[in-house]
Amino acid sequence: MPTAEQYLKPEVIRTVARLDLRARFIVEGFLSGLHASPFHGFSVEFSEHRRYSQGDDLKDIDWLVYAKTDRYYVKKYQAETNITGYLLMDLSESMAYTYRQTLTKFDYGVCLAAALAYLMIHQQDPVGLITFDEKIRHSLPPRSKRTQLGNILAILSKLKPTGPTEIAKNLRSIAAMIRHRSLIMLFSDLLAEPQPIIDTLRQLRHRGHDVIVFHVLDEAEVNFPFDGLIDFREPETGETLLIDADGMKADYLDAVRELCDTYRRECLSAGIDYVPMNTSMAFDKALVGYLASRQARF
Repeated sequence: MPTAEQYLKPEVIRTVARLDLRARFIVEGFLSGLHASPFHGFSVEFSEHRRYSQGDDLKDIDWLVYAKTDRYYVKKYQAETNITGYLLMDLSESMAYTYRQTLTKFDYGVCLAAALAYLMIHQQDPVGLITFDEKIRHSLPPRSKRTQLGNILAILSKLKPTGPTEIAKNLRSIAAMIRHRSLIMLFSDLLAEPQPIIDTLRQLRHRGHDVIVFHVLDEAEVNFPFDGLIDFREPETGETLLIDADGMKADYLDAVRELCDTYRRECLSAGIDYVPMNTSMAFDKALVGYLASRQARF
């Protein structure tokens, strides 16, 4: 069975362990409303509740709180003080691509997922795994036990990205599956029509989930280090096309820049973290840099 050390250097684990994914939840979530609350004398009791959200059991509504605030709150049980994380891994064949890097996009995503799974388990937060291509292939329920990291890596190590993917359709299915507020972490190259994907990401965010999109591209997809006549193969359809790399480089780079800018802009407006990464970046430094900036912001 794979171990964390196969995907993470010990120094990465030590650095990641010092960071806290919950920072955003604490600030952005229910507790952030305390300081603005007109019910100052109610703060202690208030901190033991959270706003009612769709899917909560009606019997958990605290009607005394409703009488004081004219808003619906449910009692916050101890289990809800932890965040629950879901790692969403795209298995499209395009994720298996690499031009000259050691790691494919999928391998790179696995390294990111391993680090984040380690972080959540280290914080005693449950984390699960969902993999998908045209449909959901694996759904490992969230657990916070130390063995969960091995369970996640065992699944990922046996997978080979192949065939087409349906990102938006699967995100809709996942949105229906996850009833309680969670941390959703998507690992994908997002090489599909962006608007349906953006719409479903917004749907997840609207349901109260914290969403992080790790947009993983190969360094060749970002920089286009080709010249002359090149025979390109579309990974999901198998179709090949002979192109003049020099003649199309500028247009290609513009298109990639526009795609990334669209995701960045739309995610920002929806309160979603958009994290562009390419496989020429040392994944550990890139991830630690992102987590540190997230912690500083929130």
